[in-house]
Amino acid sequence: MNAWLCLPPLLLSVWAGVNLTIRRGLAPERVRECGEPSGLPWRTAEIPGVRGKRLFGWFVPAGEAAPALVVMHGWGGNAEMMLPLAAPLHAEGYSLLFLDARCHGRSDEDSFASLPRFAEDIEAGLAWLARQPDIDADRLGVIGHSVGAGAALLVASRQPRLRAVISLAAFAHPAAMMRRWLASKHIPHWPLGAYVLAYVQRVIGYRFDAIAPVRTIARVGCPVLLVHGADDATVPLSEARQIHAAGAAGRVELLVVPGSHDDYGDVGRQIGALASFLNRAMGRSGRQKKAGA
Repeated sequence: MNAWLCLPPLLLSVWAGVNLTIRRGLAPERVRECGEPSGLPWRTAEIPGVRGKRLFGWFVPAGEAAPALVVMHGWGGNAEMMLPLAAPLHAEGYSLLFLDARCHGRSDEDSFASLPRFAEDIEAGLAWLARQPDIDADRLGVIGHSVGAGAALLVASRQPRLRAVISLAAFAHPAAMMRRWLASKHIPHWPLGAYVLAYVQRVIGYRFDAIAPVRTIARVGCPVLLVHGADDATVPLSEARQIHAAGAAGRVELLVVPGSHDDYGDVGRQIGALASFLNRAMGRSGRQKKAGA
């Protein structure tokens, strides 16, 4: 019998209330899209996810046998927030799947959201892309922001066929990120903060060490570009340097750009560097790029 079943009813009620408060406090805000891709060929995609959940996305095809990217937002975001990447990457000849994670945008609700569930949704998007007739299933990559970036690295650590990952503003370790958030809410680490960290790990079914980007990066076999804003006050630049140092030499690159966390370093202005990295990782020549576009 579980120990908590032996608690007096009053304590059991208090314990359940604390856990419910934690869940509600950590749940992402759902922001639904109010726009759509403009000036590009696109269609709405309905992606089958795990446990029968439906994921919403926009698919922007780039032509026959094109390489393709899943683009994943961060916590509390949606596919629309990543659309500044659409036109320039499409012009480079990439098909794109802008995806909403569960509990975000127009995708289905679930019992909770987490970095591992973001990763499951990215994998569902990759599987969907691989089934499309105009996609080169051997040239797939992922772009993720914040939690989506951590999820992209987790996916790459267990998907050896993935060709490239661009991580925008990833944090090094979930525990450090959560401790900063708790401190911003004036919640002391001991005993409340420590309980929150333990509770979250129990609910999501993973130890933070197992999913931390500073750990998963060592298991990633494909090229990775870490992009981080020099003025990021949410995730310090030092964390990007930690991930970079933990990755394989020559396989992980770090691009420090002007900007903060939520504009992911104004990455639209850095599209040349991003495209150059992707083209090298995908093994694309100038002629191939022109044909794809």
